[in-house]
Parts: sequence; structure tokens; C-alpha cells
Amino acid sequence: MDPGEAAILDSSPTSFSRLFALPQPLSAAFLGRMNVIDHVRDMAAAGLHSNVRLLSSLLLTMSNNNPELFSPSQKYQLLVYHADSLFHDKEYRNAVSKYTMALQQKKALSKTSKVRPSTGNSASTPQSQCLPSEIEVKYKMAECYTMLKQDKDAIAILDGIPSRQRTPKINMMLANLYKKAGQERPSVTSYKEVLRQCPLALDAILGLLSLSVKGAEVASMTMNVIQTVPNLDWLSVWIKAYAFVHVGDNSRAINTICSLEKKSLLRDNVDLLGSLADLYFRAGDNKNSVLKFEQAQMLDPYLIKGMDVYGYLLAREGRLEDVENLGCRLFNISDQHAEPWVVSGCHSFYSKRYSRALYLGAKAIQLNSNSVQALLLKGAALRNMGRVQEAIIHFREAIRLAPCRLDCYEGLIECYLASNSIREAMVMANNVYKTLGANAQTLTLLATVCLEDPVTQEKAKTLLDKALTQRPDYIKAVVKKAELLSREQKYEDGIALLRNALANQSDCVLHRILGDFLVAVNEYQEAMDQYSIALSLDPNDQKSLEGMQKMEKEESPTDATQEEDVDDMEGSGEEGDLEGSDSEAAQWADQEQWFGMQ
Repeated sequence: MDPGEAAILDSSPTSFSRLFALPQPLSAAFLGRMNVIDHVRDMAAAGLHSNVRLLSSLLLTMSNNNPELFSPSQKYQLLVYHADSLFHDKEYRNAVSKYTMALQQKKALSKTSKVRPSTGNSASTPQSQCLPSEIEVKYKMAECYTMLKQDKDAIAILDGIPSRQRTPKINMMLANLYKKAGQERPSVTSYKEVLRQCPLALDAILGLLSLSVKGAEVASMTMNVIQTVPNLDWLSVWIKAYAFVHVGDNSRAINTICSLEKKSLLRDNVDLLGSLADLYFRAGDNKNSVLKFEQAQMLDPYLIKGMDVYGYLLAREGRLEDVENLGCRLFNISDQHAEPWVVSGCHSFYSKRYSRALYLGAKAIQLNSNSVQALLLKGAALRNMGRVQEAIIHFREAIRLAPCRLDCYEGLIECYLASNSIREAMVMANNVYKTLGANAQTLTLLATVCLEDPVTQEKAKTLLDKALTQRPDYIKAVVKKAELLSREQKYEDGIALLRNALANQSDCVLHRILGDFLVAVNEYQEAMDQYSIALSLDPNDQKSLEGMQKMEKEESPTDATQEEDVDDMEGSGEEGDLEGSDSEAAQWADQEQWFGMQ
């Protein structure tokens, strides 16, 4: 028999150690003491996960066939290293199984070590000193559970770790899990524990602010580090800014972050620009929001955070080609984030492909269940497909995650109005008005509901006037006021309102409504110009296209007289008719080709 085969068949620990001993000339005394577990540990530390997986699997099988082959501590190590390799391969359920077996092995090992009396000759071996931490194993198990969407199991495994033994990352994971489960008090406690150990943990600070902890209290927890570490004078202002963010005071939050962003050391910070863009969006200032997103994107071409909102804004403006390009670019960066799927979903939604938008929104939620924009996308798609009750569930979840975002409430109220639940819509609009304060956005939202009931038309008018007094350029308020003036057939007043709103901005909807009002007062040429401008801003705006086509069919008397004069000058006009028919045929051919492409 070959000596190598004989060595493999001999399963004694001594021969096995010899088999896996490293070749000589390197430090023979050291290498002579290494066993196969040491080699597995070294490969794991070197990041050779696939190699660890193969070798540890073979060694565990050998251990099962011969329990005396490895000591309990060695088998514990093998199970942990094998589970780690499975975790790296994203086989989370299998990894949990192996981590559980490792913990059981560690428990048995602890009992054995208590029973065995220590002898004077039993010095602690390097192997016993290098045992993987039981706490680290439990943390990895919790990570597996979160990846498997089993948050309760993750909380249970981390709760089993005594408070004094919890590391900052364990407290941070517990805080996030508690927050997601709606358990605010233990979440606050865990975030505070993170800050006690790491006072510059900014995400933990944001977590506390999101749970309504006062900004002053949070700032006091970082005061020592601000006073002792140089160049941290901005931190108290940063905390103040995000305290405003989480209480919904958008204007003060914008002003505070702008003051930070203007400081030379923090100028052009991508995170601050992204926060500014999001705040402008929440405040209804879409123009500045897009500008800030574009600025952040230029500084960091690989930016993903916030790009879902940016894509939504572009889609609303009718810039679908830009949305498509943005989606492709984000997918090239990462398809494991919700943002690329939301951006593609916005492209589908505004292309009226609601089923595809629904699928893409669901995929985004699968990747990140806390993605507010994904929930809004899916809710809007469900609403437009007539599945209003399902849409309501998604908008409510969005409100739970982002109680200061008005667009979440707008989506829910639109669902109530779509199902003729005006009473529920009115209750929700009043709650928003009281909770977020009397600003142009909340006033307009309440007015929108009032417009649905003939009894509250006058109240709607008063609310819209207040909104426009605060923000004369707020597009939603202008649109609703124009709708009210149209009902009252006050077209001249409507034209004046729209011209004033368009003096400093250009918006597809405003140009289209102005076109409708101009048609009503027989200003056909200017109405045609307004429809053309609207279509140049959003080529997919169907209402502008319909308005233009309707005007083309209904010729004005002046045009008809001019055509008669031309016919008289050309005599019989047979040649002209033929030329005209050829031109018209070509035009229809072009239109048929265009419609065929859609």
C-alpha cells in the first residue's frame, strides 16, 4: 500500500497531525506544533472562505465517523469556521444550523471544563486561547436571521447576551431591530448604549432623533468628545439640523444644513447635499431638490442613496429618457439596493405600464422593506390598477416609516378619494394639518379634500388663498386654485393666476391648464403655443396632446376664410388638392409609424 494512503486510512490523531504538517525549512519548531485546526483558522483569517468550506466539511465528516479524532474545542472551532464560510456564501439558513451546533458544542465544552480538575501540568494551549467568541457567533446568527427576514429570532438571540457583554455593534443591531418592531423604549436604550461606548456614532444619533429624543439631550451625550477632540465644532450644529429634520421643520433644517454646507471644511459633502435635496423635496421645492441631487451626483458618480427620489422627480417632469439612463447607471453600480428598482419602476409608472411598476416596486421592497419610495411606488401602481385596498396598506406602512413626509399622506388620501371615502380623507387631511402645521403643503392637501364636497367649496377657496399667500409659486396650490376657478368659469382670473405662477418657473401642467383657459376665451393661437410648451417639457403628456389635436380639428373662422381665398385664386384647385392629399397621406403615415412604436 502506498504510504500516503496508509496515512489517510490511519485515523489516529497522531498520524492525522503528521499528514497536515507543513513542509520543513520554515521555523520547524513552530510548524511542528501546528495541527489541521490551526491551518483552517489561518485560512479563515486570510479570507480563503471557499477553501475553509471544503476542508472543514471533510474534517467534520471525519469527526462524526471517529468522535475521538478531535477534542471538543477543536470541533467547536471547525463548526464555527464552516458556518462562517456558509455565511460568506449567503447560505444563511445552513449557516444558522451550523452556528447552533457550534453553540451546543461550546455548551458541552464549558460543562466538561468545569467537571475536569485542572492539573499543574495543563498549561493553557494557544488553541484554547484562540477559540472563536461565543458572543460573535450569536451576532453572526442574528445577521443570518435578519437576512432571512426573521427579526424576532434575531432579537431573541441577541437578547440572550448579557448587557455587560454586548459590544457596540450588538447594541446597534438590537436598536435597529427594536425600532423596526415598534419597541421604542428598548431601542432608545440600545442607541444610548452605543453612544456611551462610541460617542461619534452618527447613525445612532440619527436613530435617537428619529425616536423623538430631544436634540439637546443627544448633544449632551457627545459634549465631552466635542470639547476634547479638535475640529468637531460642527457636530452640535449637525445634531441640531437633523433634530429639525425629524420633527418635520423643513425650513429650519434647510437653513441649518446650508450653514454647515457653506463652511469651508464641509463644503461639497455628498451626504449633506443629499439631505438638502431630500429636504427641498419634502418642502415641495422640486426645482432646488433636483439641482442638489445633480450636484451630489456629479461629486460622487457612484452615489445610490436618494437616487430613488431623484428618479421620481425626473419622471414627474416627463424626463423619461433621463430616468431610463439613471436606472441603467444604478443597476451597473449595484442591483442589491432598492434604488435602481424604484427608478426603473418610476419609468414604467409614468409610461403607464402599471403592472411592471408594481413588480419593480415589490422587488425593491424585497431588497429593503424600509424603502419609503418603493412603498409609494407600489401603492400608486396598485391604486391605478384599481386595487385600492391593497394600495392603502402600502401607504399606511410608508406613513409609519416616514411620519413627516407629506407625500405618504397624499397617496393615502388619494386612495380614500378614489374609493369615495371622503369622510376618511377629511379626517386624515385634518390630522396632517394639525400634526405637520399650517404650511402651503398641508393647506393645499386639506383644500384638495374640501374640493370633493360641494358643501366645503368656500372653505377650499380660503385654504388655497392662504397657501398661495405663503408660497405663490407652489404648483399644487396653483393647480387646485385653477381647478376651482374653472368650475366657477372665471377664466380671466385663472389666466392671471397661471401667468403669475409661470413668471419664474416652467411646468408642463401649468402650461397645459393655461392653454385650456385660453381656449375657453377664444385665444386659440396662444393656447396652441402653451400646449406646445407643455409637450416640449413632457412629450408624454396626453392631455396637452389631446388639447392640441382638438384645436386642429376645430378650425377657427379666420382659417376657413383664408382657405376659401386660396381656392378662388387657384381656380379649380385640382392640382392643389392632389398635392394636399399627398402631404396629408405622408403626415398620417408618419403618425401611424409613431403610434406603432409606442
